[in-house]
Amino acid sequence: TAVLQSLVIDTENDHNTRETGERVARMYLNELFAGRYASSPDLTAFPNVNSYDELYLVGPITIRSTCAHHLQNIRGNCWIGIYPGKNVLGLSKFYRLTEWIAARPQIQEEMTIQIADLLEAETLADGIAVVVKAEHMCVTHRGVREHASDMTTSVLRGILRDQPDTRAEFFRLLHGMK
Repeated sequence: TAVLQSLVIDTENDHNTRETGERVARMYLNELFAGRYASSPDLTAFPNVNSYDELYLVGPITIRSTCAHHLQNIRGNCWIGIYPGKNVLGLSKFYRLTEWIAARPQIQEEMTIQIADLLEAETLADGIAVVVKAEHMCVTHRGVREHASDMTTSVLRGILRDQPDTRAEFFRLLHGMK
């Protein structure tokens, strides 16, 4: 409520904004910033008993995040490539993990690294790749107000970074995805 009052918004007499402060606080705590307050999703890894040793990709995974500098929405997609090692995750875990990490105020570069870090720790994969392409409302709705621009970040680890053929296979497969 204090923020609204500092913006000279009448929170006492205007029926439209009377409870806005409380609604906004609940929205930030329970939805937009839930990744800061909720526990990590259960990401039980399973042994790679079949010794699957081929690259696989997951995505697009919807990204809904918030710019830490302007508290504006970031929205886009994430694609994950895994060259499995010791463990594998169930398919839904990639979506839950990404949603949990995205639901906090941050910059896109850090979000991409956090997704890769957690996947690497949970899967002990021989290679990890994370690509995030997103639109930033702090660019489209303020400042330069540029609507034709997205930001793409990537993190590649292990053989997806170090082996040119495997890296090229990842980007070739990624190009064919939605």
